[in-house]
Amino acid sequence: MMAFGSSCSSVRTSNTCNALLKELQQMWTEIGETEADKDRMLVELEQECLEIYRRKVDEAANAKARLHQSIAAKEAEVAMLLATLGDINLNSPVQSDKKAKSLKGLLASVTPLLEDLQLKKEERIKQFADIKSQIEKITCEISGYGHIVSSVSTLNLEEQDLSLRKLTEYQSNLRALQKEKSERLQKVLDYVNEVHTLTSVLSLDFGKTVSDVHPSLHGSSMELVTNISNSILERLDQAILRLKTERKIRLQKLKDVAGSLFELWNLMDTPKEDKVCFLRITSVLGSSESEIVQPGALSLEVIEQVSAEVERLTKLKASRLKELVMKKRSELENICCRTHIQPDPSTAADKTNALIDSGLVDPCEILANVEAQICKAKDEALSRKDIMDKIDRWLSACDEEKWLDDYNQDDNRYSAGRGAHINLKRAERARIMVNKIPVMVDNLISKTLAWEDEKQKLFLYDGVRLISILEDYKHARQHKEEEKKRARDQKKLQDMLLAEKESIYGSKPSPRRSNSFRKANGYQAYGNGSVTPSPRRNSVGTATPELLTPRSYSGRQNAYFKEMRRLSTAPLNFVAIPKEDTMSFSSVCGSEPESPPQA
Repeated sequence: MMAFGSSCSSVRTSNTCNALLKELQQMWTEIGETEADKDRMLVELEQECLEIYRRKVDEAANAKARLHQSIAAKEAEVAMLLATLGDINLNSPVQSDKKAKSLKGLLASVTPLLEDLQLKKEERIKQFADIKSQIEKITCEISGYGHIVSSVSTLNLEEQDLSLRKLTEYQSNLRALQKEKSERLQKVLDYVNEVHTLTSVLSLDFGKTVSDVHPSLHGSSMELVTNISNSILERLDQAILRLKTERKIRLQKLKDVAGSLFELWNLMDTPKEDKVCFLRITSVLGSSESEIVQPGALSLEVIEQVSAEVERLTKLKASRLKELVMKKRSELENICCRTHIQPDPSTAADKTNALIDSGLVDPCEILANVEAQICKAKDEALSRKDIMDKIDRWLSACDEEKWLDDYNQDDNRYSAGRGAHINLKRAERARIMVNKIPVMVDNLISKTLAWEDEKQKLFLYDGVRLISILEDYKHARQHKEEEKKRARDQKKLQDMLLAEKESIYGSKPSPRRSNSFRKANGYQAYGNGSVTPSPRRNSVGTATPELLTPRSYSGRQNAYFKEMRRLSTAPLNFVAIPKEDTMSFSSVCGSEPESPPQA
């Protein structure tokens, strides 16, 4: 009994068993069981307990064996999965915790790992399937196959090797194919865009052009795959080459036709409103071949339109050449008139009319000659601009000087009438300007001499050398100042004689001066009573003769031009001064230098 009681591992269980045994023995005693019966029943009880222990031990042994088998199977599966997934650095928990954990603990620890590895395997298989599917798809697109076998069941997956190393190899292969696909696709898109631009410029059917290369390049059919093979790239390149060749041919044709059109425009001086519809062509011709991207810029319709316009203007040219020549000659004469240059008499209106009517000279040659003279006149006008501006300022100062002379001869210039202060202010400004005239003339002479030295020719103003006009003006101005000085000295002498006479005979009352305005002085009266002097020219016989300016030199020529304009319906024709007029001019103005100034 003590042995039975000592076999219990728990003190509480042992106490319970002892208490029950004592209670059983007491009940046996009370019943009157013999000692032999008691021993027999105790032996039977011990046998029953041993059978129960043995059965429990067998059950425990079987459970242990099953646990060992399950652990071994799962460990083997874990090892296989680890080998398949390539996780060689991951150790089995069975080996690491065999001494530290029970069998159930080991099974409990390996089961989650197995489940995780199985899930990881499934995910890895999906990754491999997705990557291989993409690889096959891109390979088909690059190789030019029309369809893709995209079923996972057809994939030849190497399930024995699902390692990250193998997955990385597939991913690297996929990235390389994706990069190649991206480059090829970008090249195809560039080619297609270039084809679209060229077909738009040439007004060709873009859809038909790219469909002839490959149907997948146009449309939205899901059954077709965008083909990016080498053959497609070559065919696209050939199509672009053909389109560029056609563009070059049409551009050259348009340039040839448009060149004729521009010549006719310049020849016939076509107005801007007639050129509006062809402004698009002008912008196209001003661009290089690669810069022409406007839709329809080189279409056959545009070339035909320009050709039709050239044909129309060509027919119209013959009837308008004479009018064009006269118009250009009038333009030349206007330029020469503004800049006081004598036009070339070889293309005068009467001469050109006679030559055109006789048919001896091509009107186009005459027109080209007149246009060349216009360009030459414009260039010379540009070089004379600075001197002409100074001439205008000098002539303006001369006008103010004449007004000031008339104003000084007015006896009522200091009257208190309305507007008198305006004339006083103008007179003050005129005196300042008049004082600058000698400097103006000297500067103008130096500028003109410098221009003549640079151009190696005389500076003519309406056919007369400007230096001669300026020198004559200086002499006339000096003579005028001497006349004024003699007049002042004579008046002083008269005043002195009058004063001596009055001192001897006594003074007499002077007649009262009239306050009326004298029109002989060239003044006009305002309605308010004030006077404003109007410029007038003194006659040659007066004490202060008129100064010789370019206007007085060109007076006879201008009268001649007016007479020619009145007698002829042709544009103004500048011709040389008649010989007799030149001789009389020389006799009045003095020297007539004809040679260029000496350096």
